[in-house]
Amino acid sequence: MSDDSFIREVNEDLRQDQARKLWDRYGPFIIGAVVLVILGTAAWVGWDYWTRSQANASGDRFSQALQLAKDGDADKAMEALQALEKDGYGTYPVLARLRIATLLASQGKQADAVAGFDAVAADRAIPDAIRDMARLRAAFILVDTGSYDDVASRVEPLTADTNALRHSARETLGLAAWKAGRNDDALKLFEQIASDAAAPRNLQQRASVMAELIRGSGTGS
Repeated sequence: MSDDSFIREVNEDLRQDQARKLWDRYGPFIIGAVVLVILGTAAWVGWDYWTRSQANASGDRFSQALQLAKDGDADKAMEALQALEKDGYGTYPVLARLRIATLLASQGKQADAVAGFDAVAADRAIPDAIRDMARLRAAFILVDTGSYDDVASRVEPLTADTNALRHSARETLGLAAWKAGRNDDALKLFEQIASDAAAPRNLQQRASVMAELIRGSGTGS
């Protein structure tokens, strides 16, 4: 055997010996780390599957409740929505609350509907965008059933230029002002909508009609 071959064999033996010592020392930790990675991955996959299943199930229940309402079976729709509010997953309990209030309004129970929307708007656990939508829905009902102050207390903050719901909020407040005889305030709000290029076209058209109506009545400035 040549010296080079002998040296290589010695080095190989040394490396193997060092590897065994390292394994004896750190092997259990390596195995533990691998097991943790495997368990963590399995847990994440299981959790992801469970959340998707729960969300899909709640989504199906919500769709079925909407169909019941559409078919005119308000009582069963209400029962389904109330059940979903209690044990639904994700955002579906909140959507159920909003739909319950909408269903109450369609049944002529305006005060109950407003109370339902107000409860959603007051719930700080709900995202701000949904709470703002609830405020707007309550205010729209109150245009017919409440006072200008009732409407303004809910939507006036939503009329700010930075709010995504500003166009609908201005229209709602404008209608309340017009109904209350505050025609100058109403005209200003409708003109804001009509001149805002970012406003939806149908909303701009309605605002223009209302502005012309107020001007034509001779009661606006």
